[in-house]
Amino acid sequence: MKLFRILLAPLGIIYWLITYCRNLCYDWGIFKSYKIPTKSIAVGNLSVGGTGKTPHIEYLIRLLSNKKIATLSRGYMRKSKGFVLADEKSTAVILGDEPYQFYSKFKNQISVAVDANRENGVKQLQELVNPDVILLDDAFQHRKVKAGFYMLLTDYNKLFVDDFILPFGDLRESAIGKKRANMIIVTKCPKDISEIAMQKIRKKLHVSVPVFFSTICYDEFVYNDIEKLSLSAIDAKVIVAGIARPKPFVDFVKKENDEVLLFPDHHNFSEEDIAKILAIANGRKIITTEKDYTRLKNKINKEQLYYLPITIEINNATAFTKIINDYVE
Repeated sequence: MKLFRILLAPLGIIYWLITYCRNLCYDWGIFKSYKIPTKSIAVGNLSVGGTGKTPHIEYLIRLLSNKKIATLSRGYMRKSKGFVLADEKSTAVILGDEPYQFYSKFKNQISVAVDANRENGVKQLQELVNPDVILLDDAFQHRKVKAGFYMLLTDYNKLFVDDFILPFGDLRESAIGKKRANMIIVTKCPKDISEIAMQKIRKKLHVSVPVFFSTICYDEFVYNDIEKLSLSAIDAKVIVAGIARPKPFVDFVKKENDEVLLFPDHHNFSEEDIAKILAIANGRKIITTEKDYTRLKNKINKEQLYYLPITIEINNATAFTKIINDYVE
């Protein structure tokens, strides 16, 4: 794979030039952006994925629980078209796995919508829901709309300043794009990250906006639609993951006798995949991520399939909360 990327490196120059010129056209007003009149927070990254956008959006949903919140996503890999506002008939097939996860967890608190055309999606939400705040999922490069606040995520293990533009690296655009951020969060940090380490990263990122650090927190229990079980009490199991960077999840869940099945991010599990998973499990419990659970739960017996929820902790959460509340208010 590394050799293949090296061979494609010259294409990276072309890709960089295209994205650079596109951003300049938006910066100079040659290409027009729709300025969202509602308070809006875009959560995104410069890389192709795996920075943890979903738990950070959920953190914002909980933080702003006193507001009328709506989320707007593209709805990646969904089978539906155009604007869709989630309701009781919605599934992961209709919304995409991440929006459906938002709806499943917060349907009594927020409105969840999907639309590849973010401008149309925003206008539909304003007309149908009239939210106080719109949370835009994975919209950092979607410059046809202009959000009021941009939250840029970068993985602790692969900072955007250490990466390269596609196809040689994983960046959707060059690190220059960081200038559009109002805040940067370094995600998936070690729980014991030191203040010295954080200062080094801040210096390396070389930005003037606030930089925060977040850590993934795994639950002690696994869940399905009917019960929860202590993870430590399950002796032998099969671990299934179809996410961008599954290693931290697998490392946390796996015991000596467990088997692991990995699939591509947002994988659409086929009948053949399900048959393979069930054959390997042979009656054992199947543990998956919360995102994968949205796509698997109607295909595997509910007494056998469980998911492990995650949340995040943010360093200096008081300062983080103040910045968000100051913007929203």
